Amino acid sequence: MNFLKKLYRFSNSWTGTIFIVLFLIFFVAQSFVIPSGSMKRTLLVGDFLFAKKFSYGIPTPTLPWVNLALVPDFNNNGHLINGEKPQRGDIVIFKNPKETDIHFVKRCVATGGDEIIYQDKKLLIHFNESNEWVAKNFPKAKSFKIDGKLWVENPYMTKFKGIQYKHESDYGDIFRVLMGNASINSADVDMRPVYIPSLGGEIYDVKGERANAMYKKVEDDKFYMMGDNRDNSNDSRFWGSVEYRHIIGKPWVIYFSWDTDTMSVRWDRLGASIDELQYLEPHDYN
Repeated sequence: MNFLKKLYRFSNSWTGTIFIVLFLIFFVAQSFVIPSGSMKRTLLVGDFLFAKKFSYGIPTPTLPWVNLALVPDFNNNGHLINGEKPQRGDIVIFKNPKETDIHFVKRCVATGGDEIIYQDKKLLIHFNESNEWVAKNFPKAKSFKIDGKLWVENPYMTKFKGIQYKHESDYGDIFRVLMGNASINSADVDMRPVYIPSLGGEIYDVKGERANAMYKKVEDDKFYMMGDNRDNSNDSRFWGSVEYRHIIGKPWVIYFSWDTDTMSVRWDRLGASIDELQYLEPHDYN
């Protein structure tokens, strides 16, 4: 009883309040704001959300805003306590692998060993388990063979209602941008151009070779991230797979949402759970 009284008094002190707030930020939840339309229409510009920092273990505690680690990286993987790894289809908060002071929110579309073919409005994935596993877990209408491997077309679009391909891009036609970048400097693109006759589509000349798609095999123990707004997303297609050391957690709940176009609060989104929101038909916000 005395312990509880002391704990209560401590929690009501300035020191106790700061300790509790820092504990929550370091180990439980942290606030993030959605700054761009890369996850529209699942997450919207102006959504303020809490992230569950314990979803994939406990990241090494760092001071917010300055990205300064408070303890050594004992496990050499960015996590004080290891946990489960991101699964295909998860929406994940993580550090940009090339600029680790920037946090991104994207969907994990593939994991180590998976193969990806991207062709304009098509995302094709050969999951590394086996052809039999793919046939068992996906309908025949969404899968077909290329060079003996069973590929699934846009495997997440039916399940997660906010995934879309629309020309609402800050980058122009993103598939053409990737092809163009690959022609000029392949370091600016994480996927390599390939020519797959059975896919058809527009044919490009990439450094003297014809190509009609982009290909990537995800490295072991890494995660490939893409925005739900596929035509307007700076993601793994440009800067590569994400290591576990850069994983922060999962979006949890929206606590505030501000529409910068109408200058009003989106009241219907307040308190919305991301785990539930991603399965619902999204509203058409301006």
